[in-house]
Amino acid sequence: MNLDPAAATQLALELTDLDWITDPQRVARLSQDFSWFSPVLKRQLIDKRADIAVRPRTEDEIRRVVAACARDAIPLTLRGSGTGNYGQSVPLHGGVVLDLSGYNGFGWVREGVGRAQAGIRLADFDRQAQPHGWELRWLPSTFRSATLGGLFGGGFGGAGSITYGPVAAPGNVLGVRVMTVGPEPEVIELRSPDAMLLHHTYGTNGVVLEIEAALAPTLPWIECLATFASFDAALEFSSALTVSAGIVKKEVCFFGAPIPDLMVGLADFLPKGCHAVVLVVAASSEPATLDLLRTFGGAITYRKTAEEVKKSNRTLLEHTWNHTTLMALKVDKSLTYIQTAFDPARHVEQAKALERALAGEVLMHLEFLRNREGAFTCSGLQLIRYRSDQRLDEIMQIHRDQGVQINNPHVYILEDGGKQSRLNPAVIDMKTRFDPQGLLNPGKLRGWAAREAKSAAEAA
Repeated sequence: MNLDPAAATQLALELTDLDWITDPQRVARLSQDFSWFSPVLKRQLIDKRADIAVRPRTEDEIRRVVAACARDAIPLTLRGSGTGNYGQSVPLHGGVVLDLSGYNGFGWVREGVGRAQAGIRLADFDRQAQPHGWELRWLPSTFRSATLGGLFGGGFGGAGSITYGPVAAPGNVLGVRVMTVGPEPEVIELRSPDAMLLHHTYGTNGVVLEIEAALAPTLPWIECLATFASFDAALEFSSALTVSAGIVKKEVCFFGAPIPDLMVGLADFLPKGCHAVVLVVAASSEPATLDLLRTFGGAITYRKTAEEVKKSNRTLLEHTWNHTTLMALKVDKSLTYIQTAFDPARHVEQAKALERALAGEVLMHLEFLRNREGAFTCSGLQLIRYRSDQRLDEIMQIHRDQGVQINNPHVYILEDGGKQSRLNPAVIDMKTRFDPQGLLNPGKLRGWAAREAKSAAEAA
């Protein structure tokens, strides 16, 4: 691998008609993502940056950059808008950042399926799909800036996962168009399940150009805030609403106190010290939702119709998922977070036990959803009052001891996150097929490094 900065910057002199970014400050910005949410990653990645960045707008421009990097063995790191949290967009070994946000064409919508280029913003995709009666099945809180390729390459899901599960659930992503990294790049169409071997791999094993996904019917969604005096009542209501088969919903997000106090943009609707639930339900399901809410002693303090949300251009979704973390960090920079997956059979009991054990130090933020297998549960994005790396590890172990899975957001190696610690060998096989020189986002995939070391040892 060629780590000479001059080799990367030389490309701009060869491919002069492309949109190259050479200004050091802009290159530094394009070499970062939201991994600063983690004090651990912030320390580890703060000085990592590319030598140059490029923003292609056509497949041919992408092909020319990829071919040149392969010819000269220059590291290549893919990015969209950089809204990820794990250092996916941060180049560890310099080279070229390939910013695909300019490759953003909308393809088509047909019978509940849509296709678009990887750099399209999720909000733009929905804007063009909705006149046809369809929208994305999942919408992360970063939907205004996040790209479709970024969600596929490093995301989980978002609003809508309560009905359709995460991106990884079978039937959600139907196919991808991928470019190989070589002196003469090829473009290959992969259908699921093979396509999913490139999902959540940080752009380490292929250059994804287009994504084809199943869609959801567009509905008029009502957005509400429900508040509670009791942690247990708010939690139990969230779970009961999630499993209510007849209530059509897009988002159920639980905030244990004092998280509502940190949502300063919603302060007028969140009484001091309350527990709160963000609700996004179909207009037809609002009466049943309110009936259930009364059963648990909750009160609606905020309500907007779909038309009101559209007119104001403000949505409660931008206070959920990891926007909750962002909003809280604006108030208290000492906070960080963890990511957890609860047991579908006992998620309510687990959450109550952890609240008793860690109240005040761990602030409970839960997103209710279906897991990959279709079971109703919740995923946590708990806020942590950070004290030290050691205490952070202890808190994660306390969760594991309760049977809660940790998906560690304080590491940048793919396998170390938790969910993929036993990485499917087919992911590495896919990298061998699409990136045989190991140039894509090097240093993020331990399985590849191990295979390379084994091959070198056998050749010696």
